[in-house]
Amino acid sequence: MQEPVPAVPSTDPQSRPLQDRYLDLVKRSLTRLMFPDEAYDPIGFQRSWWTRPLGRVLRALLRPWKLELVRKVDPTVRYQGRDWPRYAETMIGMARLDNLQSCVENVLREGIPGDLIETGVWRGGAAILMTAVLAAWNDTDRKVWVADSFQGVPKPDVEKYQADAGQDLWKIEYLSVGIDDVRRNFGNYGLLDDRVVFLEGWFKDTLPLAPIHQLAVMRLDGDLYESTMDALSALYPKLSIGGYVIIDDFHLPASVNAVEDYRAANSIAEPIQDIDGHGVFWRRES
Repeated sequence: MQEPVPAVPSTDPQSRPLQDRYLDLVKRSLTRLMFPDEAYDPIGFQRSWWTRPLGRVLRALLRPWKLELVRKVDPTVRYQGRDWPRYAETMIGMARLDNLQSCVENVLREGIPGDLIETGVWRGGAAILMTAVLAAWNDTDRKVWVADSFQGVPKPDVEKYQADAGQDLWKIEYLSVGIDDVRRNFGNYGLLDDRVVFLEGWFKDTLPLAPIHQLAVMRLDGDLYESTMDALSALYPKLSIGGYVIIDDFHLPASVNAVEDYRAANSIAEPIQDIDGHGVFWRRES
């Protein structure tokens, strides 16, 4: 089976197929790499526990003057998916978007049956790209499942999942994006239609009961051991032979441990392939 490769733009845009040009435009818009002159983000106080209180104080002091501290976006960092953007619909960077596009195009090209799903969608960017690929290929049969709590990362259940101890992502308001905002983002790209199905709630509650019969691509972005294990347990049995599993944030120990434990328990031997140091994937062969 052919493995996905990054979608590398031609040096001559006019020589590229219209599909590729459209999808490249979508990716550069989702990351906001196509708007470099307007690329300013608030200083990232949300990243570290000791800077968040400082950030709140500074924002409060500046608010009466309608001012805020900002930094100019480094396009290289944005391209690599190493920052938390203010306006972009995705933070995963171009390499992971290219890989996702290539995985979806491979299953379309080879006729691998099944729908597409992302678990943990934030503002919806990766799921929007999957829907855009279906539109570019004129595929109207597959669904794109958009699964998220739409209220941020769950508070770790450390009694049941010790691997999640010390995680405080659930405290970060920036990671909480409501379902109406995500719907609006799909609509802004002209991609909110009947093929896009939203699953709102914690994975442990929604994924086992979702009416998903078969999957061709599953992209998991749960951050926690619990979220990653819940998604794998509910969805991997539905993945077609030849389908793809994509795991985001594979640099986080909790996510790595969940993937390794699930693969070991289910005798999954397909090699894990790195994308960019933060994301990985493998293709189901048995």
